[in-house]
Formats: sequence, C-alpha cells, structure tokens
Amino acid sequence: MKDIDWSKLGFGYMDTNCHIRYTWKDGAWDKGELVADPHFPIHIAAAALHYGQECFEGLKVFRTADGKVQAFRPDENGRRMSRTARRLCMPDPGPIFLEALDRVVKANLEFVPPYGTGGSLYVRPLLFGSGPQIGVAPATEYTFLVMVMPVGAYYKGGIKPVRAVILDDYDRAAPQGTGDIKCGGNYAASLFAHESAKHAGWPVELYLDSKTHTYVEEFATSNFLGIRRNDDGSRTYVTPDSHSVLPSVTNMTLREIAADLGMKVEVRPVPYAELPFFSEIAACGTAVVVTPVYEITRGSEVIRIGDPDKPGETLQTFFDTVQGIQYGRLPDTHGWNHVIA
Repeated sequence: MKDIDWSKLGFGYMDTNCHIRYTWKDGAWDKGELVADPHFPIHIAAAALHYGQECFEGLKVFRTADGKVQAFRPDENGRRMSRTARRLCMPDPGPIFLEALDRVVKANLEFVPPYGTGGSLYVRPLLFGSGPQIGVAPATEYTFLVMVMPVGAYYKGGIKPVRAVILDDYDRAAPQGTGDIKCGGNYAASLFAHESAKHAGWPVELYLDSKTHTYVEEFATSNFLGIRRNDDGSRTYVTPDSHSVLPSVTNMTLREIAADLGMKVEVRPVPYAELPFFSEIAACGTAVVVTPVYEITRGSEVIRIGDPDKPGETLQTFFDTVQGIQYGRLPDTHGWNHVIA
C-alpha cells in the first residue's frame, strides 16, 4: 500500500505507477503496453486536436472489507464507449475494454484506497484520433488508453444538498446532436455556462430541452432524477426520456434499485412545470452517486424541493445502497461488481 494520506484525498489527478495504452492501425488493435510516463507525444495534425474526434469514460474501483478489489459495472461503461465510438466514426475498443481495466488496475493495486477510508480508484478510459488528419474525415490511427488515480469521497461526511440554476441563454446539446454520447466536445461547450453559474453562487446548472425550453433534460454533468410521493404513500422514480441525455450507468443502477424497493419507475418527458411536485430531486453520476438538490432558480422563480441541511430519505437510501454494494457491505444480487484482484 502506498504511503498516502488517504483522509486528505480529493477528486483530482495523481501520478500512479502507469497507464495502459493501445494503438489501432490497419484495422486492428495492438496488444497494448503499460506506460510509466504520463505524457503522450502526439502528432500536431492529430484528428482529436483539430476535429474533436475523442471520447472518454469514468468509473470506479473499490477495495472491500474482505480485501477484494472490484470495479462497479465496467461492462456498462464499455458498452457506452462502444456506442460513442461508433457515433464518432472511431474503432470500437469494446473487445479490449475489460482486459485494459484488469491490466492497469493490477499494475496499480497499491493505489486502491483501503477499505473504510471512503476512497476509491478512479478509472478514466480515453479514446482519440491520434493519427494526422487535415481534411475533415476520420483518422487512420487511434489511441485507447486507461489511466487510474486514487480519489477521496466527493463529499466528506456524507452527501450534501445543493442549489441549482436554469440558465435559459445556454443549451447543453442540440436536439439531434451528440448529447447522448460521452464526447469531450459536449463538456467543452458547457464550461462557460458552468463557470457563470458557479461564480454566481450555484454549484450546478440544470438544462431544459434545446428546442422548447419546457422539458427537463439533465444537470451539467449528471442525469436528473425526481421522486414523487403518491396519494397512497408509494413513491415513483422519474427521469427524463430524451435523445439529448447521456445514458448514465448510475441512473440505470438507481432505477433497478428503486424497482427492488417496490417503487414505480418512469422514464418519460418531464415538464419544467412538474418540478414543484417532486418531494426529492437529485443529480446522479459516478463521482457522488447522488447529489440532492434542494432549490432550483430560473430567473425570478425559485422552487424549493427539500431540506438544505440533509438529503431526503429516498436519496439517502439510494446512496447507502450503491455504496454498500460497491464496498461489499451489501450483497451484489445483480452481479454488478467485476472482481479484479
């Protein structure tokens, strides 16, 4: 185990032993190699630099109470990257995705935080056009690499509710664009709005549909979920159905957990006007699992949803359940964990 102060880990880059790197050329991937140098020599005419031909994923690896090291649902990340690669005319890394994960994690086992610290090993797969391409066309050479780094709990001491803002002057993605794939261009396009929101005091922004601005789509980097309490005391899990929303592995997981808990699950258009009727709202994603949202501001309108000091009961249950499965405290009845070591 590395001599790291695990209690002070944040969510940021840290050098580790190595990353793993594969090259696609002449129609096939090579055998890959573990590379210690975190720097990459790239052609000045690489397609990724000029035409944004790149995509990435994000997942986590956990050390359990009984000493296992396991990744949470990496097969779904692999499938999502395959879909993104096809959309961007890049070769599919699917056949080597899990192999690359296993190899790079085993080479960096001492960087997986100990059980009980709240930390994990963050895994960032990256695929990009590394071959020179001046005309607007797919590259002829690609690089697939997987880097890893230890990270701490996003919120120290548990999940904390935040405020959100709707900025009607900005859209996250075009109606028939690339909102449903995980390419870097989507994030670059959102940076100005995100920084504007942050400087104005809102940690996160919520986007409405680009065509009419009447339906909820997703938060800046996370899916939207809402909990409705029904007249009979039951609860309904609601999340938007939109081509512009990135299919979230966390959202998929929470829908299955909600069904396990006996909740009704609805994937459907969510009108902006419905927001006041939710008893709980959250952004969900890999980094935190769920971030409760207690207030949403749009212009002069302010919608209050929950308690600013603590998450709602349902969201806390979701968080505890996912973390329990990831760290091995709860049974993995769905077979979500991929044991690496």
